[in-house]
Amino acid sequence: MTVQLNELLLICLTVTQGGCMFPNNHWGEWNGSQLQPTIQRLMKGYNRYLRPNFNEGPVEIGMSLDIASIDAISEINMDYTATIFLRQRWRDSRLVFPGNESVSVDGRLVSLLWIPDTFIPDSKRSFLHDVTVENRLIRIFSNGTVLYALRITATIACNMDLTKYPMDKQVCTLQLESWGYNIQDVVFYWTRGNDSVKGLDTLRLAQYSVESYYTSVTEAVYETGHYPKLVLHFSLRRNVLFFILETYVPSILLVVLSWVSFWISQSSVPARTCIGVTTVLTMTTLMMGARTSLPNANCFIKAIDVYLGICFTFIFGALLEYACAHFYTMQHQTIEDLHRELLREFVESNGNGLVPIVNSSQPNQSVEVGTTTAEEPAEEPAKSDAKNHAASTEKAQSQGCGLSSVKDASRRAAAVFIVENPHNIDRHARTAFPTAFLFVNILYWLYYLFL
Repeated sequence: MTVQLNELLLICLTVTQGGCMFPNNHWGEWNGSQLQPTIQRLMKGYNRYLRPNFNEGPVEIGMSLDIASIDAISEINMDYTATIFLRQRWRDSRLVFPGNESVSVDGRLVSLLWIPDTFIPDSKRSFLHDVTVENRLIRIFSNGTVLYALRITATIACNMDLTKYPMDKQVCTLQLESWGYNIQDVVFYWTRGNDSVKGLDTLRLAQYSVESYYTSVTEAVYETGHYPKLVLHFSLRRNVLFFILETYVPSILLVVLSWVSFWISQSSVPARTCIGVTTVLTMTTLMMGARTSLPNANCFIKAIDVYLGICFTFIFGALLEYACAHFYTMQHQTIEDLHRELLREFVESNGNGLVPIVNSSQPNQSVEVGTTTAEEPAEEPAKSDAKNHAASTEKAQSQGCGLSSVKDASRRAAAVFIVENPHNIDRHARTAFPTAFLFVNILYWLYYLFL
């Protein structure tokens, strides 16, 4: 142990009237010739296990930060990784020495001094850089002030609200607390307020830009007591241009591509079906790719999910539009074929004196065909009509008006879905789909950008 401390003593930096400080009663057997008289007197009786101002009030510790970089921000894990320079200052009256000089002590001798037990409560993983040696700095001033600096890389939790992703703004924090000393022992403060934090103004991130930041002083309350706490709050706004080019523009183009089928003839079934199915499958792939970098949580309905759902609805609606148009076209064609067949029979039956009677008030109603002969006397139909009328009157009186009213209602309801010219469906869709999509886009961007 003595040999190791001798080696460490040789690498200490010495300035005028100063040198390395070792307690000769705690850290080995030291002769008076091995330490300068000032350092020997300074470290006499020093105990690193006791904080400064022991039994005389709390120690005031000033903090300052330099944010060297924010390496990664993960929405899946809801954390960010940052490299920071943490500087702490406090005054230890046991380390006062004459003069106006300061002593820079090798960082490997930090174990010989009392230092605060500061920690980052939201840290998931962290490490102290050690290339080429541990990145520590200890500087002792003549008035007993100690400057202790560290270079740390930590992965810190950040609770994110992704409901407006990718037009969201996240507020993350960096907290500093004392692990074992409560507010009666230690008091934390920012050395220069908001100016205690450097580096955020010039920081450049891939997806974010630092919008604002501020510092605060508070207390952490646990079961074991109240502890000092410093918090750095900073707002990160996501750059939406990347997502516009990667997701929004392709989805809009897919919706426009689905409208091309409105200008293709309804008889071109393979062409229109191919466009509809291709756009639906491509949109599904785009939706799945947009969610790969996001947490799979059911509670998050993000802005990009809403927009992709809107685009998928319009694309699927264009496919259903062709299905409806094709159905009514085939139905209309069937009715026209039936009318032509009846007309042909009428022409053929003219030579036999038979006249077909076509009773069809609506295209989808059943067609009643009857024949009359010119030789029948007029009295016979009159008598039969009178008998039928009397029978129907008695039946109506016995059954009431319920059945006839149900039939009339069903006929009126069926008439609503009748399309006289199926080609008008495509003609109206060419205007209705773009207008509706433009209106929905205006509502979407107004809500997520300004509300």
